[in-house]
Amino acid sequence: MLKDFAKLETFLTVIREHSFSKASAKLGISQPAVTQQIKFIEKYLDCKVIERKKNGVILTKEGEDLYRIALRLEKCINSAERDLIKIINKEITFRIGASFTIGNFVIPGKCLNNIKEVIHNDVQVKVELSAQVIDDIINKKIDLGLIESPVFKEDVIYREWLDDELVIFSNRPLPRYLKPDDLRGFRWICRNESSHTRKLVKEVFEDIGFDCNNLDVLYEVDSTSTLKASILKADKDESNPPVVSVISHAAIADEVESGMLYEAKIRGYRIKRKLYIAYSKERKHDAFIENVVGYLQQAKC
Repeated sequence: MLKDFAKLETFLTVIREHSFSKASAKLGISQPAVTQQIKFIEKYLDCKVIERKKNGVILTKEGEDLYRIALRLEKCINSAERDLIKIINKEITFRIGASFTIGNFVIPGKCLNNIKEVIHNDVQVKVELSAQVIDDIINKKIDLGLIESPVFKEDVIYREWLDDELVIFSNRPLPRYLKPDDLRGFRWICRNESSHTRKLVKEVFEDIGFDCNNLDVLYEVDSTSTLKASILKADKDESNPPVVSVISHAAIADEVESGMLYEAKIRGYRIKRKLYIAYSKERKHDAFIENVVGYLQQAKC
């Protein structure tokens, strides 16, 4: 069994995810396949290693021993893979597709430079809609995708990456927390109809009993960068209501710190979403992919 680390990798993933189904999604294999691999390990060792409970999974005593051994093996394998990358030393450009918020505000600068060091090659980032990122993965136009919208396709593996929070923001001071009725008192710049951000915000507003048709919408824009620029240049005349919109906190963190922009949240609600790493199932054992994914999940940029 030690010669086939894939089964131990499945075991480790089940423990880390506390779930057979979540491990299945993370590994890009079916849940019955996950169960089958765990059963193989238990048959091989002639003992139970995992107990399935209503709230997740727990290790048996033998399972705890196996977990420690598997962690040591994983560490050795990861180290060996990094050494192999140095030997392979392919002259390639690693291509990343990133959705607008991630490509423009989450990974630029230090994060990209660190990825270059991890794989010893150049990195190129293409910024586009999440749906286009997934299409480019399937069509082999990029090596890896970073997306903010859950566009799930069968041939793609998705790994949860970062938690992102959306906030209401303006170029004028706002109360720290807003009540639903406060939303009627603003003028709004919105993302276009196809935007995942807009769909998510609409769902939250409906949850708090607010009808989006009651918003005073000035106009719509098609990207996070345009949205931020529009709010920065918006009318500041205090005789008029503030101009506001909704954006990822990551996209305006610097401007909020410097006092150029102000953010607010809806009282009792947090507009949160997951950011995902995505890549082709065909490349799930690719050393370059695994090294970049490992870095992103550890460093969190």
